Amino acid sequence: MELKRVVVTGLGAITPVGNNVQDFWNSLLSGVSGAAPITHFDPEKFKTKFACEVKGFDALQHFDRKEVRKYDRYTQFAIVAARQAIADAAIDKEKENLDRIGVIFGVGIGGLGTFETEVTEFAQGDGTPRFNPFFIPKILPDIACGLISMEHGFRGPNFATVAACASSTEALGTAFNLIRLGKADMILAGGAEATITKGGIGGFNAMHALSTRNDSPETASRPFSKSRDGFVMGEGAGCLVLEELGHALARGAKIYAEVAGEGASADAHHITAPHPEGLGAVMVMQNALEDAGMDIADIDYINVHGTSTPVGDVAEVKAIQKLFGEEAYKLSISSTKSMTGHLLGAAGAVEAIASVLSVVNDIVPPTINFTGEEDENIDYNLDFTFGQAKKREVRAALSNTFGFGGHNASIIVKKYKA
Repeated sequence: MELKRVVVTGLGAITPVGNNVQDFWNSLLSGVSGAAPITHFDPEKFKTKFACEVKGFDALQHFDRKEVRKYDRYTQFAIVAARQAIADAAIDKEKENLDRIGVIFGVGIGGLGTFETEVTEFAQGDGTPRFNPFFIPKILPDIACGLISMEHGFRGPNFATVAACASSTEALGTAFNLIRLGKADMILAGGAEATITKGGIGGFNAMHALSTRNDSPETASRPFSKSRDGFVMGEGAGCLVLEELGHALARGAKIYAEVAGEGASADAHHITAPHPEGLGAVMVMQNALEDAGMDIADIDYINVHGTSTPVGDVAEVKAIQKLFGEEAYKLSISSTKSMTGHLLGAAGAVEAIASVLSVVNDIVPPTINFTGEEDENIDYNLDFTFGQAKKREVRAALSNTFGFGGHNASIIVKKYKA
């Protein structure tokens, strides 16, 4: 069968550097760091005392008090990002077949804050079980997409994808496949996460995964610098409206870009560490290119996973060089995690939005916080877009996400041509 073409017609974002898409994009281009001391709890006894929190988000501006009691913070982010994307795509629910609109959201962990609060309060009590009646649905990773569908009446495919930090890229890839197979006209695809909690910070500290640069939070996420010492936790949500091209044209929708291809692979190597030679990363990028019917020379920008961990950054660079060869030196590469921090399950969606906007505007956002200290395992002849955004033609962008468990996912977006 002939596969249908899929385009992006709406965007929504709640991030540590902006609570809508325009503010998020402006912050990226300006090299703004979202890192600051943690305010969600007292971090005094923790090794890491900072994170990239979403700022100025008042749940009561978006939900009534009863709803706030029902929804974990990650779900609140997801619902608001989805509302933004629906408005941006100008979806007229009165004119659409709601059976053909789906919601697929990626979540790495889910309602961790709710789980901690409920269990802690029970443990500190007299043993009498007094739990929030919404405790269980609040922690479920699939509840965000369920609630979005309920709010808008979307009855198409509806589920969560869980692949650690690759979760929302898997959501995008799955939505892309369902639409091009004719299973839906539109799918709201994205991801959400809110794990800046005692358990989230403490757990990642125990793994030695987080930066402990408490004296300078805003410079702590420093991908590809020799002095990098771990990632910075972020939170938020991203949502993209993916739509079948003919359907988008018929309703006169604004088209940002076309989804060209997706890839998935497994490292089959280690529970948390990437393959040191980036074998799974090579495979997932190659799979995405083959799916798109594109050559390595067709890619102008890679939004890398680039978490600022000692091992991960090196493995991804090796993978890019192995796959792209000499073409790697013509690419622009950047890690927007240097500004947003690592949004875990939401990272892929937020970074896909950055990739779409790079294609639309022919601008590559920067990798900030490079200190000039060079890692002997990294080739600095590559263009890491250090320091400031770069104006250049971006015909197509590749976005990488890699997760604990060896899960790898990539998505390619390109300029839309009729």
